[in-house]
Amino acid sequence: MSLRKWSKLFFKTLLVGAIGAVIAGLILQLFNGGIQFKSTVDILIYPSILLGYGALVSVYSQMGFFAYLTLNYMGTGIFRRRTWQYIQVVLATLALFELVFFRTFVGGQSSLQSDLILGIAILLVAIVVAYFKVKSTNASAWIPTIFFMVAVTIVEIIGVLGIGVQNATIFIIIPLLVCNAYQILTLHKVTQDEKKS
Repeated sequence: MSLRKWSKLFFKTLLVGAIGAVIAGLILQLFNGGIQFKSTVDILIYPSILLGYGALVSVYSQMGFFAYLTLNYMGTGIFRRRTWQYIQVVLATLALFELVFFRTFVGGQSSLQSDLILGIAILLVAIVVAYFKVKSTNASAWIPTIFFMVAVTIVEIIGVLGIGVQNATIFIIIPLLVCNAYQILTLHKVTQDEKKS
Protein backbone atom coordinates (compact mmCIF):
# COMPACT_ATOMS: atom_id res chain seq x y z
CA MET A 1 0.00 0.00 0.00
CA SER A 2 1.50 3.32 -1.04
CA LEU A 3 1.53 6.42 1.11
CA ARG A 4 -0.98 8.08 -1.21
CA LYS A 5 -3.42 5.17 -0.89
CA TRP A 6 -2.95 5.03 2.88
CA SER A 7 -3.56 8.78 3.29
CA LYS A 8 -6.73 8.53 1.20
CA LEU A 9 -7.96 5.64 3.37
CA PHE A 10 -6.98 7.58 6.49
CA PHE A 11 -8.97 10.69 5.62
CA LYS A 12 -11.99 8.77 4.36
CA THR A 13 -12.05 6.76 7.61
CA LEU A 14 -11.74 10.04 9.52
CA LEU A 15 -14.87 11.29 7.76
CA VAL A 16 -16.71 8.01 8.36
CA GLY A 17 -15.85 8.17 12.07
CA ALA A 18 -17.06 11.76 12.31
CA ILE A 19 -20.37 10.85 10.69
CA GLY A 20 -20.70 7.79 12.95
CA ALA A 21 -20.14 9.94 16.04
CA VAL A 22 -22.79 12.44 14.93
CA ILE A 23 -25.24 9.54 14.48
CA ALA A 24 -24.35 8.15 17.93
CA GLY A 25 -24.71 11.61 19.49
CA LEU A 26 -28.12 12.14 17.89
CA ILE A 27 -29.32 8.69 19.03
CA LEU A 28 -28.23 9.42 22.60
CA GLN A 29 -29.79 12.89 22.46
CA LEU A 30 -33.12 11.58 21.17
CA PHE A 31 -33.56 8.41 23.24
CA ASN A 32 -31.59 8.97 26.46
CA GLY A 33 -32.19 12.65 27.03
CA GLY A 34 -28.50 13.27 26.37
CA ILE A 35 -27.13 16.69 27.20
CA GLN A 36 -29.24 19.55 28.49
CA PHE A 37 -28.35 22.59 26.38
CA LYS A 38 -28.26 25.92 28.20
CA SER A 39 -28.01 28.22 25.20
CA THR A 40 -28.00 28.36 21.40
CA VAL A 41 -24.20 28.35 21.42
CA ASP A 42 -24.25 24.93 23.12
CA ILE A 43 -26.50 23.60 20.35
CA LEU A 44 -24.09 24.92 17.71
CA ILE A 45 -20.96 23.63 19.42
CA TYR A 46 -22.32 20.13 20.11
CA PRO A 47 -22.10 18.88 16.47
CA SER A 48 -18.51 20.11 16.15
CA ILE A 49 -17.61 18.28 19.39
CA LEU A 50 -19.21 15.13 17.94
CA LEU A 51 -17.25 15.52 14.69
CA GLY A 52 -13.98 15.91 16.58
CA TYR A 53 -14.75 12.95 18.82
CA GLY A 54 -15.59 10.82 15.78
CA ALA A 55 -12.30 11.76 14.17
CA LEU A 56 -10.45 10.66 17.33
CA VAL A 57 -12.34 7.35 17.42
CA SER A 58 -11.50 6.78 13.75
CA VAL A 59 -7.79 7.18 14.49
CA TYR A 60 -8.16 4.68 17.32
CA SER A 61 -9.97 2.34 14.92
CA GLN A 62 -7.20 2.70 12.35
CA MET A 63 -4.57 1.77 14.95
CA GLY A 64 -6.54 -1.41 15.65
CA PHE A 65 -6.90 -2.08 11.92
CA PHE A 66 -3.18 -1.84 11.23
CA ALA A 67 -2.45 -3.95 14.33
CA TYR A 68 -4.83 -6.55 12.88
CA LEU A 69 -3.11 -6.41 9.46
CA THR A 70 0.25 -6.97 11.16
CA LEU A 71 -1.15 -9.86 13.24
CA ASN A 72 -2.78 -11.40 10.17
CA TYR A 73 0.46 -11.10 8.19
CA MET A 74 2.41 -12.80 10.96
CA GLY A 75 -0.30 -15.46 11.45
CA THR A 76 -0.36 -16.41 7.79
CA GLY A 77 3.45 -16.50 7.79
CA ILE A 78 3.76 -18.75 10.85
CA PHE A 79 0.74 -21.08 10.57
CA ARG A 80 -0.87 -22.96 7.73
CA ARG A 81 -3.89 -21.21 6.28
CA ARG A 82 -6.44 -23.62 7.78
CA THR A 83 -4.71 -23.55 11.22
CA TRP A 84 -4.70 -19.75 11.22
CA GLN A 85 -8.42 -19.74 10.45
CA TYR A 86 -9.11 -22.05 13.41
CA ILE A 87 -7.02 -19.81 15.65
CA GLN A 88 -9.03 -16.77 14.55
CA VAL A 89 -12.33 -18.56 15.26
CA VAL A 90 -11.12 -19.54 18.74
CA LEU A 91 -9.85 -16.02 19.51
CA ALA A 92 -13.09 -14.38 18.31
CA THR A 93 -15.14 -16.82 20.42
CA LEU A 94 -12.98 -16.17 23.49
CA ALA A 95 -13.35 -12.41 22.98
CA LEU A 96 -17.14 -12.77 22.87
CA PHE A 97 -17.16 -14.96 25.99
CA GLU A 98 -14.93 -12.45 27.78
CA LEU A 99 -17.31 -9.64 26.87
CA VAL A 100 -20.52 -11.46 27.72
CA PHE A 101 -19.71 -13.84 30.58
CA PHE A 102 -16.31 -13.42 32.17
CA ARG A 103 -16.75 -9.73 33.06
CA THR A 104 -20.01 -10.49 34.86
CA PHE A 105 -19.31 -13.83 36.54
CA VAL A 106 -15.59 -13.62 37.19
CA GLY A 107 -14.99 -9.89 37.58
CA GLY A 108 -18.47 -8.84 38.70
CA GLN A 109 -17.94 -5.64 36.74
CA SER A 110 -21.18 -5.30 34.84
CA SER A 111 -24.68 -6.61 34.29
CA LEU A 112 -25.11 -9.68 32.12
CA GLN A 113 -28.01 -8.20 30.17
CA SER A 114 -26.16 -5.14 28.82
CA ASP A 115 -23.05 -7.19 27.97
CA LEU A 116 -25.19 -9.84 26.27
CA ILE A 117 -26.95 -7.22 24.14
CA LEU A 118 -23.60 -5.63 23.25
CA GLY A 119 -22.05 -9.00 22.35
CA ILE A 120 -25.00 -10.00 20.16
CA ALA A 121 -24.97 -6.59 18.45
CA ILE A 122 -21.24 -6.84 17.68
CA LEU A 123 -21.67 -10.41 16.37
CA LEU A 124 -24.63 -9.45 14.15
CA VAL A 125 -22.75 -6.48 12.69
CA ALA A 126 -19.73 -8.74 12.11
CA ILE A 127 -21.86 -11.28 10.22
CA VAL A 128 -23.46 -8.59 8.04
CA VAL A 129 -20.07 -7.01 7.26
CA ALA A 130 -18.57 -10.45 6.51
CA TYR A 131 -21.46 -11.19 4.15
CA PHE A 132 -20.79 -8.04 2.14
CA LYS A 133 -17.04 -8.67 2.22
CA VAL A 134 -17.54 -12.19 0.83
CA LYS A 135 -19.82 -10.83 -1.90
CA SER A 136 -17.10 -8.33 -2.86
CA THR A 137 -14.19 -10.78 -2.70
CA ASN A 138 -14.48 -14.54 -2.06
CA ALA A 139 -15.61 -17.07 0.56
CA SER A 140 -12.22 -17.13 2.29
CA ALA A 141 -12.95 -13.64 3.70
CA TRP A 142 -15.60 -14.92 6.16
CA ILE A 143 -13.36 -15.85 9.06
CA PRO A 144 -10.83 -12.98 8.90
CA THR A 145 -13.64 -10.41 8.63
CA ILE A 146 -15.61 -11.86 11.54
CA PHE A 147 -12.41 -12.12 13.58
CA PHE A 148 -11.55 -8.48 12.92
CA MET A 149 -15.06 -7.19 13.54
CA VAL A 150 -15.51 -9.22 16.75
CA ALA A 151 -12.13 -9.69 18.43
CA VAL A 152 -10.44 -6.44 17.44
CA THR A 153 -13.55 -4.35 18.17
CA ILE A 154 -13.88 -5.91 21.63
CA VAL A 155 -10.20 -5.25 22.36
CA GLU A 156 -10.69 -1.63 21.24
CA ILE A 157 -13.66 -1.04 23.57
CA ILE A 158 -12.24 -2.71 26.70
CA GLY A 159 -11.19 0.64 28.16
CA VAL A 160 -14.66 2.13 27.76
CA LEU A 161 -16.32 -0.97 29.19
CA GLY A 162 -14.26 -0.46 32.35
CA ILE A 163 -16.03 2.86 32.92
CA GLY A 164 -19.36 1.05 33.21
CA VAL A 165 -21.46 3.85 31.69
CA GLN A 166 -23.87 2.72 28.96
CA ASN A 167 -23.92 6.10 27.20
CA ALA A 168 -20.13 6.06 26.91
CA THR A 169 -20.26 2.54 25.47
CA ILE A 170 -22.88 3.51 22.87
CA PHE A 171 -20.98 6.69 22.10
CA ILE A 172 -17.82 4.78 21.17
CA ILE A 173 -19.22 1.53 19.77
CA ILE A 174 -21.23 3.08 16.92
CA PRO A 175 -18.40 5.11 15.30
CA LEU A 176 -15.92 2.31 16.04
CA LEU A 177 -18.03 -0.36 14.33
CA VAL A 178 -18.71 1.95 11.39
CA CYS A 179 -14.97 2.70 10.97
CA ASN A 180 -13.96 -0.94 11.34
CA ALA A 181 -16.59 -2.03 8.82
CA TYR A 182 -15.53 0.66 6.35
CA GLN A 183 -11.86 -0.25 6.57
CA ILE A 184 -12.31 -4.01 6.18
CA LEU A 185 -14.79 -3.55 3.32
CA THR A 186 -12.50 -1.20 1.37
CA LEU A 187 -9.18 -2.95 2.00
CA HIS A 188 -9.39 -5.18 -1.08
CA LYS A 189 -10.21 -2.17 -3.27
CA VAL A 190 -7.17 -0.30 -2.04
CA THR A 191 -4.83 -3.26 -2.52
CA GLN A 192 -6.33 -4.18 -5.92
CA ASP A 193 -5.85 -0.63 -7.19
CA GLU A 194 -2.29 -0.75 -5.94
CA LYS A 195 -1.62 -4.04 -7.76
CA LYS A 196 -3.10 -2.69 -11.01
CA SER A 197 -0.94 0.44 -10.92
